[in-house]
Amino acid sequence: MPDATTRKGWLRRFGWLVLIWTASVVALAVVAMLFRLIMGFAGLTV
Repeated sequence: MPDATTRKGWLRRFGWLVLIWTASVVALAVVAMLFRLIMGFAGLTV
């Protein structure tokens, strides 16, 4: 049976995983919006 310190360490690692994943998704969304904005300025709209 895992003790409290092992469980706390696992939760901390999982929290970092979720934080990094969320940050990467947000960064990808920002880059996509910038590309869309630049393409709109260039007249490349659909």
